[in-house]
Amino acid sequence: MNLFVQIAISACILIPLFAICSAVSERIKNYGIVDVVWSYSFSLVALICFFISPGFFTRKVLISLIATLWSLRLGTYLLIRVSNHHPKEDSRYAQLRTDWNKNLKLKMAAFFQMQAITVIILSIPFYLISSNSTAHIKAIEVLGVLLWIIAIAGETLSDIQLAKFKKNPLNNSEVCSEGLWRYSRHPNYFFEWLIWVSYFIMACGSPYGWISIISPISILYLLLKKTGVPMVEEQALKKKREKYTTYQNSTSMFIPWFPKK
Repeated sequence: MNLFVQIAISACILIPLFAICSAVSERIKNYGIVDVVWSYSFSLVALICFFISPGFFTRKVLISLIATLWSLRLGTYLLIRVSNHHPKEDSRYAQLRTDWNKNLKLKMAAFFQMQAITVIILSIPFYLISSNSTAHIKAIEVLGVLLWIIAIAGETLSDIQLAKFKKNPLNNSEVCSEGLWRYSRHPNYFFEWLIWVSYFIMACGSPYGWISIISPISILYLLLKKTGVPMVEEQALKKKREKYTTYQNSTSMFIPWFPKK
């Protein structure tokens, strides 16, 4: 029952929050802020889990801490990126303005609410882990934390490498294939997905933890089929078709692997 209480409280906070976010984005003419709010929202969920859940205190601290650290890191990174480009909008949302030209405001308002729903669905591991009252940390939970450390380090490093590459004006017409980007066209997305795998592994130490498999599956679907890889690669091909096509032919799309010669 406590699980449903956590979900209900999350919905009561997140649905109005994303409605406000939608109105603000309309006013400043930049839909990119939804990514920032989406990322920071998991910190709110982590707080809800910590204060509402009846689980083992140490476990609640652990999952709330790593969820908040990930949320704040990603949210702050995106906030800086959106702020630096404003009023220029992220190319993905600029494309949606074109695709959804008819009834744009209504469609974007619905899109923002869908983001609120995805936060709730993806947070299922947090709800389950924080509700676990078993008074010791299991080995599988430790394994999940270790994987989280690897994943957050990989995501952070890939973001830093890409930001450094873009900072050099000589690279405006080039494709980033340095560091982790030499082994994957989207290492940031891969490690982002791995973070959600780590949450699932942690949840497997709790009753009904297997349900949280929905989180890494949903993230993988969104990254590979919806707002992740397809939109990024579409924009890259428009700007750097020949060079990006060469990059596509030589470099793994998602899972890091040695480039083809």
